[in-house]
Amino acid sequence: MQKSDHIDRAGRQGKKTRVTIKDVALSLGMSKSTVSRALNGYSDIAESTRLKVKRTAHVMGYKPMVQAQAIRTGLVRSLGMVLNADSHDGHRPFLADFIDGISRRASEDNWTLTVSTAPHALGVLSTIERLSNEHSVDGFILPRTRIEDPRVRYLVKANVPFIMFGRTGDDRDCGWYDINAELAMEKAVLRLAGMGHKRIGFINGLTRYMYAKVRLEGYRTGLEKAGLAYDDRLVQIDAVTRKDGERAGGVLLDLSRRPTAIVCAVDLAALGLYKAAAARYLTIGSDLSIISYDGIAEGEYASPPLTSFSVDNRKAGECLADLLIKRIRGAAPETLRQLGEADLIVRASDGPPIIHSE
Repeated sequence: MQKSDHIDRAGRQGKKTRVTIKDVALSLGMSKSTVSRALNGYSDIAESTRLKVKRTAHVMGYKPMVQAQAIRTGLVRSLGMVLNADSHDGHRPFLADFIDGISRRASEDNWTLTVSTAPHALGVLSTIERLSNEHSVDGFILPRTRIEDPRVRYLVKANVPFIMFGRTGDDRDCGWYDINAELAMEKAVLRLAGMGHKRIGFINGLTRYMYAKVRLEGYRTGLEKAGLAYDDRLVQIDAVTRKDGERAGGVLLDLSRRPTAIVCAVDLAALGLYKAAAARYLTIGSDLSIISYDGIAEGEYASPPLTSFSVDNRKAGECLADLLIKRIRGAAPETLRQLGEADLIVRASDGPPIIHSE
């Protein structure tokens, strides 16, 4: 049945009437309950049925009555995310793709995304508490998780649905989507070791965040698999900006036996390392090899272009939205855990050593 057919039969002197779930159900020969559950993405409805119902509803011009649904279900059909505007990546370019991915997936099931910002970590928690108490959103996506994360503690205690972008120290009652960054760091070390590097340094991010913990673990695993000893002197921490990377890189490059290769946990720190190398008249790609993680656009235009592990942030956003909607609908958090992978973009910042590193 086409939308125009429905309107013609409804009559009312040519005035359009609203297409209802009942109309969609009659058109498909299904029950209202099946159509409703299909449109709302319930897991007990087959994917083929869900897609058929959504296509028919779209053709017929069905639009959900959000206010009525909120009264009936207690849901406002909104996903929440609160960003720390003061953090090192509060306004990074990845956010555009990340938010786009969340919004696209949410809109498929007629959900919206509510994004708020706060000037610091305490403000983020206060905003989450306010939005929860006001019931302005049905659940939260938590980016950039900490090892000890007060947002997680609050939401678990308040029984508010959430999904983390990343993991945390204690993930009981937590669902998450994360990238296997430890594997990326391991692969980076093994790639460099395979080229002949024996002294491979590591510049890590902020150690209070979970990503730094797992990336260090990956670095150490790579060394172990390559048969190389771990050396504290070859590791620097808390580098997330160009300035940080220049500082940390300077420390490593001024060692009496400097590394011939350095793995960076954050691309911006790697670009700061470029400046430290230039100040010491080292050519990146030969005198010093660098592999990093993030895949930001600036790396592509560095001189030489930066070899880096890239993350599909749009896909990450889609997965997080999908998991959170399932969590809001009652799925157990322990069943909502997914691990993606970063892709290595090989450019010109790494290569075999031109000096003996032993």
